Amino acid sequence: MIKNDIWITQMAQKGMISPFEPQQMRRAGDLPLISFGLSSFGYDIRLSPSDFRIFRHIPGTVVDPKNFNPENLVTTKLHQDGNGSYFILPAHSYGLGVSLEKLEIPDNITVICIGKSTYARCGIIANVTPAEAAWRGYLTLELSNASSADCRIYANEGIVQLMFLEGEPCAVSYKDRQGKYQDQPDTVTIARI
Repeated sequence: MIKNDIWITQMAQKGMISPFEPQQMRRAGDLPLISFGLSSFGYDIRLSPSDFRIFRHIPGTVVDPKNFNPENLVTTKLHQDGNGSYFILPAHSYGLGVSLEKLEIPDNITVICIGKSTYARCGIIANVTPAEAAWRGYLTLELSNASSADCRIYANEGIVQLMFLEGEPCAVSYKDRQGKYQDQPDTVTIARI
């Protein structure tokens, strides 16, 4: 069963989402925002301004998830103007960011991260990734720019929506099996095996 705003609020008060915004935020004074916070059946998390990296091609190399070369990622500059703080994701490129919110998922819940329609309409694809039962940490977010134009990716504003799916308690949670991405820090975490 997908969990609603009442349940999400109750669980956030117990530490599931921190910091937690109990309503959908669309403005900061006169500044329009890409919405974040609580929705009817989900929660829109924000992109942290602290770390965003873009894949770059290194001639003669192949990206290998079993032996990831961190030099394939370049830290990108945080820009600022009257519309807010943002990173630039070049056309036809791929980037990794990190959530502003820290999560502590209950042991009978799996969370699915899905892209926000505002970004989808600009050609930005957020990979659908799970946060399994009893996972903890800051999510590393995977974003692809499928368009032929560079795109702004706003920090401190909504980036993906979390959907909370309840199931029967599992025999072995992510925490129990000591998953390799448990307790991710508030910086980008590269591929591990």
